Amino acid sequence: MNRVTLGVLLGLAIGVADVLLMLPLSFPDKRAALLGAFFARFALGFFAATVRLPLPAVAAGVLVGLLTSVPDAIITKAYAPILVTGTIFGAIAGWVVGRWAAAA
Repeated sequence: MNRVTLGVLLGLAIGVADVLLMLPLSFPDKRAALLGAFFARFALGFFAATVRLPLPAVAAGVLVGLLTSVPDAIITKAYAPILVTGTIFGAIAGWVVGRWAAAA
């Protein structure tokens, strides 16, 4: 599959998954928190599929997951949940990319 198309699909899937994980939580501005989380995770999925790093696909996904998660973790001071889910989503995205992304 084309890497950009795969990135959009991964971004949507990971973004929705993260929003679903956050729905039971309470926030001062829940709409902003959910939108921010969706777009941060969309970026994770998109970049995991479109960047080319000299690493195995899962390792590249983990790296992208961590790098896209660190700013949110610092801002919210919720380091563990954000970094852990970023790492897990990154590993999943990397695996999907390694399995279904078109070479070239």
